[in-house]
Amino acid sequence: MPTYTITELAREFDITPRAIRFYEDQGLLSPKREGAGGRVRVYGARERTRLKLTLRGKRLGLSLMEIKSLVDMYESPKDTSAQLKRFMQVLAQHRETLERQREDLEVTLAEIGAHEAECRRLLAANGGEAKPARKTAAKRKPEKPARESKPIKDAA
Repeated sequence: MPTYTITELAREFDITPRAIRFYEDQGLLSPKREGAGGRVRVYGARERTRLKLTLRGKRLGLSLMEIKSLVDMYESPKDTSAQLKRFMQVLAQHRETLERQREDLEVTLAEIGAHEAECRRLLAANGGEAKPARKTAAKRKPEKPARESKPIKDAA
């Protein structure tokens, strides 16, 4: 059975060893420990597959908690149809979230387009030069001092 060092996996998946240690801290990976004091991490085929699935889940935009749940389910000896149904639920929820975000982005992009069009219109009306929309603080008239209010007499 092939084994991998943290450096080999990091290089293969184009991530940092620190990222792999983070996934280990999150319970997504559990390499064997070897050497004096267990300082050397040794990753097997199981950890490589879990890392691959974790990175795939991240590309899909899933949270680490969702990924862990799915990866753990993938390894369990339970019914495959239940696993696939759960995966489909997670994907459907994620799709719904992304579609809402896309709608929000489309609205925001339309607003930006409207602002850009207004800026172009103003520039064209001003001969290509932007003019200040309001007076600057230095050109404003000094404000009148506020009147002192008289104390309210008690009606009693």
